[in-house]
Amino acid sequence: MDIAFVLINCDLSFEEAVIEDLKHIDSVKEVYGTFGAYDIIAKIENQDREKLRETIIWNIRKLEHVRSTLSLMTIPEQN
Repeated sequence: MDIAFVLINCDLSFEEAVIEDLKHIDSVKEVYGTFGAYDIIAKIENQDREKLRETIIWNIRKLEHVRSTLSLMTIPEQN
């Protein structure tokens, strides 16, 4: 299982809307609003590393009100 954590910045006051949109993406397993440099953190899981990347690029980054992301892909051998 490949796992990534995606740190998300979104438009001001749209955090809850983005969180709700993220919950409807199949590979998204957990979502949390955060204080600090990023507004939201999402845990993404998929059996296929390429599908994991596609989820981030084509589903998360394209959501309305998402301004920027930082993706942290885990090292499978260290899970």
